[in-house]
Amino acid sequence: MKPQESSLILRDLQYYKFSAYGFLKNLRFFDPFILLFFRSLGFSYLQIGALFSIREISTTILEIPTGIIADWLGRKTAMICSFLAYIASFLVFYLFSSFGLFAIAMMLFSIGEAFRTGTHKAMILDYLKLKGIIHQKTAYYGHTRSWSQRGSALSSLIAGALVFMSNNYRIIFLVSIVPYIIELGLMISYPKELNGLSAVKTGSQKRFQWRAFFRIFTNSRFRRGVLNSSVYDGLFKSIKDYLQPVLGSFAVALPILLNLDNAQRTSIVVALIYFLIYLLSSYASRNAARFRNRFSSTAQAINRSFIIGIALTVLTGIFYQAGLMFVAIVIFIGLFALQNVRRPMNVSYISETIPAELMATGLSVESQLKTAIIAVLAPIIGYIADQLGVGLALAVVSLGILLSFPLTSIRTENADNG
Repeated sequence: MKPQESSLILRDLQYYKFSAYGFLKNLRFFDPFILLFFRSLGFSYLQIGALFSIREISTTILEIPTGIIADWLGRKTAMICSFLAYIASFLVFYLFSSFGLFAIAMMLFSIGEAFRTGTHKAMILDYLKLKGIIHQKTAYYGHTRSWSQRGSALSSLIAGALVFMSNNYRIIFLVSIVPYIIELGLMISYPKELNGLSAVKTGSQKRFQWRAFFRIFTNSRFRRGVLNSSVYDGLFKSIKDYLQPVLGSFAVALPILLNLDNAQRTSIVVALIYFLIYLLSSYASRNAARFRNRFSSTAQAINRSFIIGIALTVLTGIFYQAGLMFVAIVIFIGLFALQNVRRPMNVSYISETIPAELMATGLSVESQLKTAIIAVLAPIIGYIADQLGVGLALAVVSLGILLSFPLTSIRTENADNG
């Protein structure tokens, strides 16, 4: 296929639907303020870590079953169930304040996550195969993912304005419902060809491929690729929200906007920093393929970015503990950008080892391991943060993950060179 032809396919109607999905999905107005919201209700870091752990454990339990459902009964149906579960979760967070009910809300959120993770990526990869441009998967996924980061950038500004005007974090959960309702309609418009290969079979053919499912675990490339992705992403997602108290402390210490109360000053700083983060993340996603091409193989690019990212996380904790908030914030911003360079490469690498009919299930396995790691790390980080401070919690746990690299590195001699 000529470059100009593949470029036209890259920008067809379905590309814009995928991009719109990513944009709307990331209009999660609560994301930049979730930890601050819990802290405003008096929750300890351990309690917050426990809520995150409940969410991840629930997602872990549901991950493979929902992936199987997506591959067997249809991915569009799975995605619609995901949106409905998210909306129910947001309503609980908006209406109530108790730890127990928030635990239920986290479980509802996990249902949404379990149905979503892996399923939409499988739709994209199936589409690329149908169009004959699967070789562009890193660039294509990076481009569509960049729209997700643009959605997050806009979301941070809207969320900051909502918190500033209402002086309350709760409103952001109610407003988060709107884009998910729009996404329901968007998903219904997806072509039936993307509903999954298993979903279009009928009668005796409509059986899940159990033998192929268990065979994916015997593939060493798949195992190492999943482990590298899951460990790094698990740590990143466990620590990323700790940027919020760092920004809160930084905002309060600034000798400006002194006529505003602390919550309003924090809302302005958080909104602007997250806006910058997501703009940089969008740029990083769009250039994931360029980053990968600087190395001899995808495996080498993933390994190097793993070491760099974890080392930077250790430094973030050290600088935060030393009171150098500005430096810690700058490094945090870099970590968000690096995460969005790594993710398209990870998806590309893992997808090469999974049978097409099990794409959603295989990617759900990767996501399941990631959520299991978060479930373990989140309360540990929360406990250490309560006892020794946020900075030491980040540094100690990240250093432990860095020492695990010999077990998580991808063997470059087995890597794909394209």
